Amino acid sequence: MSQKTLQDLFIHELSDIYSAEKQLTRALPKMARAASDPKLAEAFTVHLEETRGQVERIDKIVEAAQFRLKRIKCAAMEGLVEEGNDVIDEVEKGPVCDAARIAAAQKVEHYEIASYGTLCTFAKQLGETQALTLLKETLAEEKATDEKLSMLALQQTNAEAARAGKAK
Repeated sequence: MSQKTLQDLFIHELSDIYSAEKQLTRALPKMARAASDPKLAEAFTVHLEETRGQVERIDKIVEAAQFRLKRIKCAAMEGLVEEGNDVIDEVEKGPVCDAARIAAAQKVEHYEIASYGTLCTFAKQLGETQALTLLKETLAEEKATDEKLSMLALQQTNAEAARAGKAK
């Protein structure tokens, strides 16, 4: 079915991010297990719990608005997850790999920030006030996760990766 109205597009985009979040709930445990740095592993684990809550928020939006999500697969998240898996498989475990994992995770966060920002705009235009409140909550979490990853990279991981590169 094509998107003929803003409501159709809102449902489509909500369906897409729902798929993205579900894919992420499967990817984050692997990222946490593969991290060398315990702080990075913890960041992935914490974000897994947040992501589960984000899925629940989408369920609340759907229930309150009484519409059905489309059964689609988010191709963008599929690609981002695959890229993250490639890092785990191709880069030697250690600080350089952790720096690459942070980069991959931030790509995911930026995709989610863009998606939730768009959904907030649509919800506001459609007068979906409950959806807007829930979407803003998720958007704030995604921005906070991106900031935490940046701080971890700047304060620790990237410096360790640079030192590891000089040691060889």
